[in-house]
Amino acid sequence: MNSESKTPTVVLVHGAWADGSSWASVIRPLQARGFKVVAAPLPLTSLTDDVRALDRVLARTSGSVVIAAHAYAGAVISATSNARVKSLVYVTALTPAEGETVADVFYREPPHPMAPTLAPDDAGIIWMPDAAFAAAFAHKASAEQIALLNATQRPIAVRCIQEPSPPPAWRQKPSWYLIAEEDRMIAAATQRFLADRMKANVRAEKLDHTPLVTAPTLVVEVILEAAA
Repeated sequence: MNSESKTPTVVLVHGAWADGSSWASVIRPLQARGFKVVAAPLPLTSLTDDVRALDRVLARTSGSVVIAAHAYAGAVISATSNARVKSLVYVTALTPAEGETVADVFYREPPHPMAPTLAPDDAGIIWMPDAAFAAAFAHKASAEQIALLNATQRPIAVRCIQEPSPPPAWRQKPSWYLIAEEDRMIAAATQRFLADRMKANVRAEKLDHTPLVTAPTLVVEVILEAAA
């Protein structure tokens, strides 16, 4: 269907401390609407590694593509130069400009009082503390959802957030941004700044940091707008 029609493939990209399963409640309704959907796995070892991983996934698709990213993955989808990507969707995402790092934009506002203290271990890997999934990462999620997020967390290497970003795709491609007004991980003020700088199509809602889990219907609506 996708290769022979105007229906784009939707590629979903997970952020730090998550994997592709975090998109499960978004994948099902998109598939029901006839989209081919791919959840791209990232190694979370460096920004360059993650962009290469995304590009390998994109190479396995055909036709036009809409990419949606959560949190850290905003930097990853911004860095791909694949010409078949027609629009970009950012879900509470970090979108550094050329030369900026993820850390530069993540730390531009003071942390929320409930935000976890994050520090790399001896191997340079940052893990999310178990209690932080309920306190900050997905504080509107059910106990069952939090348990799954905790069990499937993927840690992120500190190199990912320290690497300067290349020229971002959002300078040339249409973009959408879902702002989470009650995010405890990435300040809403930061999200508004980034969305305004990108000149994105903006939707702001009273959401937590992980609306792909806690408010998937809203995320699907934004992706459908970008795919239209």
